[in-house]
Amino acid sequence: MFILDYPAAEAEKRIEDITRRGLSFNSEDVSAVSGMLDAVRARGDAALIEYTAKFDAPELTEAQLTVTESEYETAEKEVDAAFLNALDRAVNQIQSFHKKQLKNSWFEAARPGVFLGQLVNPVGAAGVYVPGAQGGMTPLVSSVLMGAIPARIAGVDDLAMVTPPKKDGTVDPHLLAAARRVGVDAVYKVGSAWAIAGLAYGTQTLPRVDVIVGPGNIYVTIAKKLVAGTVGIDMIAGPSEILVIADDSADPAFIAADLLSQAEHDPLSSALLITESRGLAEKAAKEVERQLASLARKDIARQSLDAYGGIIVVPDTETAFSLANRIAPEHLELLVATPFEYLSRIRNAGAVFMGHYTPEPMGDYVAGPNHVLPTGGTARFSSALSVDTFMKQSSLIYYSEAAMAEEADDVIRLAEIEGLGAHAGSVRVRHKKGS
Repeated sequence: MFILDYPAAEAEKRIEDITRRGLSFNSEDVSAVSGMLDAVRARGDAALIEYTAKFDAPELTEAQLTVTESEYETAEKEVDAAFLNALDRAVNQIQSFHKKQLKNSWFEAARPGVFLGQLVNPVGAAGVYVPGAQGGMTPLVSSVLMGAIPARIAGVDDLAMVTPPKKDGTVDPHLLAAARRVGVDAVYKVGSAWAIAGLAYGTQTLPRVDVIVGPGNIYVTIAKKLVAGTVGIDMIAGPSEILVIADDSADPAFIAADLLSQAEHDPLSSALLITESRGLAEKAAKEVERQLASLARKDIARQSLDAYGGIIVVPDTETAFSLANRIAPEHLELLVATPFEYLSRIRNAGAVFMGHYTPEPMGDYVAGPNHVLPTGGTARFSSALSVDTFMKQSSLIYYSEAAMAEEADDVIRLAEIEGLGAHAGSVRVRHKKGS
């Protein structure tokens, strides 16, 4: 893992590579996903079964698309007590955090004869996508919690979950135990782009929903992008990323472990350390190499570090935070002696992890905040998945006759400036009648 001094051309190029890597799709993938969406829209369950048989569970039938009560009961018996204890801790803490995000409707009568306000309501139905890789072999339990819990707290009436089945047509029992624990109404054994299509358009079995959330592979991501507007989505998520700001109080082994925790995700992932200490930079670089050698996914992590990783030595703290805000990372770790002192300097980050004993995985599983976060620099303008993702606001406006008359001339003038005569007429006809 190479060390770069900043400011310098080579360091500037590496930062540009990270900030401009963005999420792009090739035309072949977009075309393939578009075909899947069209097929599900036209043929419903038949298309879902066709794709599921081809990629995940060859023997699955339409009658088996929905997880049954007996499957839930079997799942409860197959998971161990340690998992259930961990699950309960995560659920309770995620619920506690997200309950604080609830917004209430509000009303005011600040001007005589005028009543204004905002109605806050949940969407009627939502779908949570839970990745499992091909054949459902890597179940992401945390995705169940992060998608379903804020939806339930928002007050969504109908909550569906989709996840790819294993080859034998079953769903991992840990996923089912988690879905039951957080109140998912129904789990469907479908994955990838065709699952997104099923939720967006509805089929004979899958319900049509208003919002779809959850991470997935490139096909899921493209599908969400294509159906956005037909339904609401949480975000278009790109490769994972972490930026660590560290001082001499940091343990190089901690830094290396945290960088590798994101580098192992994907060759496009970004893992960057920024520090004022060259000594720490050199120790951290050696520790990365030592830990990397024993990783099961070391080839992926190496590609990530070579393309979008590195250590940047900066002249001062101000430069460190200026670069962090420019990169706007998904995960920002402050491995410094006094992390709370620097909060006012942070403008752009998906989530901030403060102190030497707050590694990013704490946020992935049990801390409480949502781990579905903006990537690719989009933390400059977007936020984590939250209760707000499942809520909508409707404005309320009431005018008495006298209040309308008081403001009518201004409305008429503004409408006429815009060339919208009928707008002006809608007010004028009432104003004249009251005169």
